[in-house]
Amino acid sequence: MKRVLVITYYWPPVGGSGVQRWVKFAKYLPSLGWQPVIYTPENPDMGSVDESLLADIPSEAEIIKRPIIEPYGIYRKLTGSKGQIKIEANPAGSGRGSFLKRFSLWVRSNFFMPDPRCWWIRPSVRFLKKYLKDHPVDVIVSTGPPHSMHLIARKVSLATGIPWVADFRDPWTRIFYFKHLRLSKWGLRRHRQLEQSVLDDATAVVAVSPLVQADFAAMTSTPVHLVTNGYDENDYTGEVTFDGNFNVVHTGLLTAEGNPVELWKALGAKCSHDADFASKFRLILAGKTDSAVLKSISDAGLGSHLVDLGYMEHNKAVMLQRSASVLILPIREEPETKAILPGKLFEYLAARRPVLGVGTGEGAMATVLQQTGAGRIFDWIDSAGIAEYVDALWGAFRSGKTMIPDADIEQYSRRMTARKMVAVFESAIGIPSGY
Repeated sequence: MKRVLVITYYWPPVGGSGVQRWVKFAKYLPSLGWQPVIYTPENPDMGSVDESLLADIPSEAEIIKRPIIEPYGIYRKLTGSKGQIKIEANPAGSGRGSFLKRFSLWVRSNFFMPDPRCWWIRPSVRFLKKYLKDHPVDVIVSTGPPHSMHLIARKVSLATGIPWVADFRDPWTRIFYFKHLRLSKWGLRRHRQLEQSVLDDATAVVAVSPLVQADFAAMTSTPVHLVTNGYDENDYTGEVTFDGNFNVVHTGLLTAEGNPVELWKALGAKCSHDADFASKFRLILAGKTDSAVLKSISDAGLGSHLVDLGYMEHNKAVMLQRSASVLILPIREEPETKAILPGKLFEYLAARRPVLGVGTGEGAMATVLQQTGAGRIFDWIDSAGIAEYVDALWGAFRSGKTMIPDADIEQYSRRMTARKMVAVFESAIGIPSGY
């Protein structure tokens, strides 16, 4: 069995289908002839671990944990924050507010390159060079963000000659919040230099969206492959129970930058003039929701219909998705999100429930929804279109029909995407791919 060293920050996994990406790859790699060797911090500064995902880690996986030092303790003291913080979950939002928060973002952006995990680079490189002498691997994979993982892999690959695959779950300098990072000219130049060094020195680059793949391919001569996120078919088995209500469901993080205000207004208006709809309608949120979003929901008159479940483990969130009448998928109102394929989209496809997206109708997400017939996406300000689609979904619900065809989505299964990733490994080490 060949061995692949995976350098990742998020292990054990937290919520979010994009972050789950390598847990799911690791699950299927042994059956494809590859043993995953996971290198990860033993004390990462992140949110709650999703215990339900631990069962997906195969017995063949080797887990290596090393201590990491991060500057978040200093940040908390400066800003008065308590508990876990997530500067990178929404750096644009972090750039507003008190002077200390704005100053902290400026420091984080210009002095912690490429991110606050940069202090882990040098000790990790030292450790891995020694480890690999006695425990060789065939391929190294780094997955980011955080992009410090790529810099670790780059140095180790250059020192050892081991082929290296840089897996980008999100873009680097073309991510939506990058323009809000309060970067100096030097900081901007340094980020671009680091990004270019990763793209040029990697044996292969992987993107999760066709538009991101095209962007990277225009920047480098390194082969850039497309391996999207996906869904695990094993998560979508068993009977589904419906409670008879018209349940509009969102799972995962819902930020102020992706607040679908016109959707809330459309649902509020529908409740006000359709008593039957109002008696059946529930808005169910499972995950972290920004306070500004909750206020908008209340302002739209939906407070009595809201069921805010907070954080929910992956297996429970999947059952909620499968029992929904409608799944809502808003994306941030930023032009860069045109290129993004949210990991949640593929779970929604597997749930086989209608999807109501809010974002840009010309982006990667809109293309997948159109190709699969799983739903529709509307512009952030298209109140009429949203209201019309809500009426259509409600009409289908009342007649006991579904509005989505039984589309072929197997290409997005985790089993299939793992095969595609193995094909990248094989290409990196010069083996003709069997895929």
